[in-house]
Amino acid sequence: PLPGWIIESLKAIKYIDSEHLSVPQGKWAIELIAGKESAVAQIVKTTIGRNYVLSFVVGDTNNGCEGPMMVEAFAGKNMVMVSYNSKGKGGFKEARLAFRAESTRTRIMFYSTIYTIKSDNSGSLCGPVLDDVKLLSVRKLHHL
Repeated sequence: PLPGWIIESLKAIKYIDSEHLSVPQGKWAIELIAGKESAVAQIVKTTIGRNYVLSFVVGDTNNGCEGPMMVEAFAGKNMVMVSYNSKGKGGFKEARLAFRAESTRTRIMFYSTIYTIKSDNSGSLCGPVLDDVKLLSVRKLHHL
């Protein structure tokens, strides 16, 4: 289970740990392994008219999952697409989505838009790692 998060998918989301795989920040992360069928969301309290920045990290687990990856992040009606070209050896990049709240509750959601299969010929699905998700209130929106 992911406290506070809703798994909104028919397919699995892999919960990974730093003892066995590459995790960008801390000890735990999730791997979105089933394309658009692998989504995670949360409803957060926001203040109407206030500016926010949703920051997060996208990477790979060092498990032989190679190729282009894409994560779509949503905050209410706002969206950003984050591409990551995985070499399957671990690594990550930071991403951000700036938005102005239009409601007292805002739905945050992430999913992978590309199906990726491990390069070891096992046929196993794999995908981008999502980690270090933060939502911060800011005074001004800057183009990030």
